[in-house]
Amino acid sequence: MQRGRFPVGLRTLKTALAILIALSIVEYYGASTSKVIFALIGAASAMDVTLKASLKSCFAQICGVLFGAAFGILMLYVPIDSYFSVAIGFIVVTTVYNLLHLTISPVLPCIIIATILTNPDIVPLEYAAARLWDTLIGLVVGLVINVLFFPYDSSRQVRDTIEGLDRDLLHFLADLFDGDESLPNPDKMAAKVAGIEKQLTIMSGQKWLHHRKRHKSALNRLHTCDEKARALITELEALAMMERVGHLTPLNRERLEICGVPIADTAAAEKTNIADIVTNYHVTQVLALRRELREELSKL
Repeated sequence: MQRGRFPVGLRTLKTALAILIALSIVEYYGASTSKVIFALIGAASAMDVTLKASLKSCFAQICGVLFGAAFGILMLYVPIDSYFSVAIGFIVVTTVYNLLHLTISPVLPCIIIATILTNPDIVPLEYAAARLWDTLIGLVVGLVINVLFFPYDSSRQVRDTIEGLDRDLLHFLADLFDGDESLPNPDKMAAKVAGIEKQLTIMSGQKWLHHRKRHKSALNRLHTCDEKARALITELEALAMMERVGHLTPLNRERLEICGVPIADTAAAEKTNIADIVTNYHVTQVLALRRELREELSKL
């Protein structure tokens, strides 16, 4: 039976908290009529999975406000219809975002451009300063909440993936020695290991303010598990690329049976058979890596 997962993620809850606080602050200290919208966008934009990514997003939002304000003011002096100017601004902003490979939405600078160009009652520089201030409130609140409250931690997910990898390994070995000539494919297991590396990369980018030593120790152990899992995949790929899988030695047969792997192939390995020698070498390496991996996992 699979464990149920709470349908609302922690990051979503953190974002909601950041928005709530930002809106409470901007209500009293905001500088524009649309302060709620800009504070909300800022708070949500700062909520990324790592501090580096959050800072990058904050910087992009600030640049977006400044760029939108500067472009909007510039287009005021171009003798064309304001709606055409807004369309040109959208094209320019979107193109710049694409060239810089920014993943955030270009909506914020486009809103600023449209407001400046279509509202003759505003003072452009004052409006731009107010927009920047309101956005900064949201960005600062979002950044603080993201750093202080429950940094991204996928250690349980990584552990579950490794445990699933162990089950897949036993199925792989059972399929390998089921007596037919068809060899199993380790690609799905390799994809799981690649997913582990991605999660650990994200976790390595966190700034832990509480229990730093404990998190660092756990992360080091998970990196060790990842290294052993990658070595394990290398051994399985070597077995999968053999023209013909060899027969097992009595010792390796006993080891696999202890692990719960059914062995359909009953033939005994020959000391001079190259396929048997290579097969048992890799099986020995696989079982050793599996034991080391399980030992590291038990320490977490």
